[in-house]
Amino acid sequence: MIRDSSILYRVLVVIGGAALLIAMAVDALALVGRSLGVPLLGSIEIVQAAVLVSGAVAMLIATFAGVHARVRLLVARAAPPLRSALETLALAASSAFFVALAAGSLWITHDMWSGGEESELLHLPYRPLRLFIVLAMIAVAIAFAAQALSRRRT
Repeated sequence: MIRDSSILYRVLVVIGGAALLIAMAVDALALVGRSLGVPLLGSIEIVQAAVLVSGAVAMLIATFAGVHARVRLLVARAAPPLRSALETLALAASSAFFVALAAGSLWITHDMWSGGEESELLHLPYRPLRLFIVLAMIAVAIAFAAQALSRRRT
């Protein structure tokens, strides 16, 4: 878990916040441009890339801080030893889920690597975005696994 005062937390917030601000600004400019009859071509491509970065960083922050949304209907009614085991199992399952997401994303990245994929209007390359999401999913999986292991030890 990271604290609000840590450098990693602050860096992630700045990166995610900047990406979200870029998405918002580009979308606002595109809206104004459409209203004035001067459309901002490629705005959707920029917004999609910015939202990808912002969303991945948000998942990292939530995982590192241990604040993912949870439904505790079953766990709340369980006895303390079973509750602890279920929470550890949930963390391990979450780690496995993000490993699967990373593996699938890596597979697609590998298959499309030599294809020279890029966006239609602005020709933004998809390789860096694909690598970013793979690395983010691996980091989330590692964070969940570390949380599961630390719970198991205590």
